[in-house]
Amino acid sequence: MHRRSFLKKTALLLTLANSPFVFAATQPKTDKIQTGSFDLHIKDQLAKKRKFNQSYTEDIYLDKNNLTILDSAFKRIKRTQKTVGYANFSLLNFDDAIKISNAYSSIGSFSKKELSFLEMIFYSHVEEYGFMGEKLIKTITNKVVKKEVEKIPSTGNYLYRGKPTQMYNKIKKEVGKDVILTSGVRSIMKQFLLFLNKVNKNKGNLSMASRSLAPPGYSFHGIGDFDVGKKGYGIHNFTERFTKTNVYKRLTDLGYIKFRYECDNDLGVRFEPWHIEVI
Repeated sequence: MHRRSFLKKTALLLTLANSPFVFAATQPKTDKIQTGSFDLHIKDQLAKKRKFNQSYTEDIYLDKNNLTILDSAFKRIKRTQKTVGYANFSLLNFDDAIKISNAYSSIGSFSKKELSFLEMIFYSHVEEYGFMGEKLIKTITNKVVKKEVEKIPSTGNYLYRGKPTQMYNKIKKEVGKDVILTSGVRSIMKQFLLFLNKVNKNKGNLSMASRSLAPPGYSFHGIGDFDVGKKGYGIHNFTERFTKTNVYKRLTDLGYIKFRYECDNDLGVRFEPWHIEVI
């Protein structure tokens, strides 16, 4: 069957319930929340977002068979990034990733099981494992059009031309030399890398991963948003320690911080004070 025809069918048919892949779902059925337990339910959701890196009994996991496929697919994606380079990988689409893997023995071709696994992850009903955001990119074969993006010097990242680039340039001018772009445009493959890395590190815990970042297809980085940080602050730019920096204070004072994922948001995602909402 032609891949695009297959993907269209996949979008309609693949769900957590009938996928050929199995989730080790520990989440109990909660079709109705009794009035007396409503407050406890809300407190539980808040706790999960504030302590997003902990595991909970209701979390959804991949089963053991899928853990093996996850590991091999993730490592192949990592090798692809190493081959094409960090910046180029941020623009790499699904179809081109397959072509490149076929062309380089250092990567190795994606197996049918790996491709089916990636398609299953992309088309899953992510609300089943806790992510309640909007799906922004509907097809796994979505492409970033290169003429619509611009590489930002000294960052290794791209931004979409127009409002995102204009906003970043204005931020640089008004906030000063300490601010830096930490993450810009993310293709489907880039979001796969980030999301599957989190799943892989946490023994297949899809719920924990979705509390930390958007699953593939759901990231606003795919349509214009970007992250900023304090130059030289490293990984702390992606923690709440960033809120203690002069860069964050300037961004807040100037009105640039409009939280996409605010504290105690209802999307099931941790607080992201470094995320600049553009779209």
